[in-house]
Amino acid sequence: MRLPEDPVMLYSFINMKLRDFYPSLDALCEDMNVEKEDIVRKLKLVGFEYNPAKNRFW
Repeated sequence: MRLPEDPVMLYSFINMKLRDFYPSLDALCEDMNVEKEDIVRKLKLVGFEYNPAKNRFW
């Protein structure tokens, strides 16, 4: 599965997956076989950071 390239679409997609299917970003990355660092880096470039306590980017 390819992740959205657009950072805002990626933000929405990842948060939906975290909300509905995964207890953590690590679990999402492991299951979807994607690099956590890539997601964190792409979303940080547009101002979003992962909050593990809330299990979402904001």
